[in-house]
Amino acid sequence: MQQSVESLVRLLESYRGRDKVIRTVCYGSQLVGGVLSRKAETDVSSQRLGKSLLLFSAQLSHCRTVLRLFDDLSMLAYSHSYGTGAQEEDAGVRWISVLTNMADQLYYPCEHIAWAADAELIKVKSDKWWLFCTVLWGTSLLLGILRSLRVLLILKKKLKRHERDAGGSSRSQLRRQMRGEVLSVLGSMADLSNAIHWMPPGFLWAGRFPNWLVGLMGTVSSLIGLIQMSAGNSDGTDSR
Repeated sequence: MQQSVESLVRLLESYRGRDKVIRTVCYGSQLVGGVLSRKAETDVSSQRLGKSLLLFSAQLSHCRTVLRLFDDLSMLAYSHSYGTGAQEEDAGVRWISVLTNMADQLYYPCEHIAWAADAELIKVKSDKWWLFCTVLWGTSLLLGILRSLRVLLILKKKLKRHERDAGGSSRSQLRRQMRGEVLSVLGSMADLSNAIHWMPPGFLWAGRFPNWLVGLMGTVSSLIGLIQMSAGNSDGTDSR
């Protein structure tokens, strides 16, 4: 028990760890709140608790938006350190990663403008800026999925070449990397489903997700992010 508490404290002491915990609680609250709100017709107490959880989720989401006001430089440092990906063995992985970094970098100023507009700090309409944010986020997620699929193909080929090797350490390492990429695909697909939901009506299933389903998709991706962080597979980018 004490070891678990200490691990949680260490996680909360880091910015990335705290953000992932807040994200998990945010979407988890939306999931439970959405489920309870569906019982509104038969249970008044469930309706009240459901609404409270949805409001709590909205406040946590707003908290994360404010905290991301300070993420531009860290994202810029990550993009600069990656550069054009000269260290990558595969050209496809290299350029997909570069495009992903560009989409992530553009996301932050768009979100800052949308936030400032909602806070009435600047006199512009926030709708189009939130739309830009959603498009950039969805683009980043889609590129991330393509990158992971490309990496999986490369790792699969390497695994076949190592099948006849006497040592099993390299094979086990490749399998761990493959599991990590599979988790990345699943997490990004869950987030992408939400990104499409927040697009303008008429685009695929935009606007059709109930609160509980948005919460479920976000909770799944958040838990995957926590698993990857505990395994040391987290990159320098952030999850929206």
